[in-house]
Amino acid sequence: MLNSKKNGSLWQLAMRKFIRSKTGIFSFLFILFCGCMAVFCYVIAPDNSNSANQMHLEIHSKPPLFSVLMLQIPSKSTEKESWFSVFMDGKKNIPTEIPIKSYQIKENQLEIVKYSDNLSKIIPISLFQKEFKKHPEKYIQQKTFWFGTDKYGRDLLSRLLIGARISFFIGFIAVFISLLIGIPMGAIAGYFGGKIDAFIMWIINITWSIPTLLLVIAITLALGKGFWQVFIAVGLTMWVEVARVVRGQVITTKQQQYVEAAKALGFSDFRIIFKHILPNILAPIIVISAANFAGAILIESGLSFLGIGAQPPTPSWGAMIKNHYNYIILGKPFLALIPGFAIMSLVMAFMLIGNTLRDALDVKG
Repeated sequence: MLNSKKNGSLWQLAMRKFIRSKTGIFSFLFILFCGCMAVFCYVIAPDNSNSANQMHLEIHSKPPLFSVLMLQIPSKSTEKESWFSVFMDGKKNIPTEIPIKSYQIKENQLEIVKYSDNLSKIIPISLFQKEFKKHPEKYIQQKTFWFGTDKYGRDLLSRLLIGARISFFIGFIAVFISLLIGIPMGAIAGYFGGKIDAFIMWIINITWSIPTLLLVIAITLALGKGFWQVFIAVGLTMWVEVARVVRGQVITTKQQQYVEAAKALGFSDFRIIFKHILPNILAPIIVISAANFAGAILIESGLSFLGIGAQPPTPSWGAMIKNHYNYIILGKPFLALIPGFAIMSLVMAFMLIGNTLRDALDVKG
């Protein structure tokens, strides 16, 4: 009981120290903001089609705040979509969009001038609903691309928002897998020692000696290219760091008096490990998890840049940089710098919050 009260007071002290840190609070709020953007990306994205993949080659590589008249021809599909499917994967029944310069209504025909040329095109109004003549602004609207368009004419802001979901998902899943494997392996090695410790450390050292990116590439190629394969591959390479940290903490903590008392009371080894030792070494595990979250985002971006990560048309920040890095020398650097800045800011936020947690959870401090 005394130990639990002491732990409670230490956690409360750490929380107060964290709240006093402006850097930690700002990083936490920024991560929370990015997380909300990732969860509700299809709700707030200007292009809420699946993977924000509406292409307008006539307006490719346009700068931020580019605006154009957009004609929307309604989809003929009558299939109903549930709100959950739209929330998770975006809309499938989307109108056909045509960038135009001007338009005229003549009887039952719509005459438009396409953005790409000065040639006029006639479209029967029967393709639209009957109220087109009364309310043409419902189908012809001024559309602004806040972050511009990519080389295929897709909305860069929408793809950036949906790409954030990839980064957050891979962070959470990779950290979860690393904790699921690393904590038991490290705890067993540190507690039992001897041959068990030597065997687990042999596995850790072999895994540690292989370059992370090379190991992830090998696992990804073995499992196949895809969305979930990358998540699993990154998680399977990050558990060694967690295991080494947990092992060192368990070796130190198992010498404490409350552990000796638990042994004297006849508690099983696994109860001592998971109910007495691990709750008291959560601080370094939380810190290493924050660092691994940032590392997972960087690894996924690197894999996508190499073409092994999330596959097209799924948007990924690393793939967006890959598709546009040559535009840096062609006078349109924003196409690569915007997703690059997104990666940098999110990774920096996780590193800063990890440093703040380290300082806040430092009992000696």
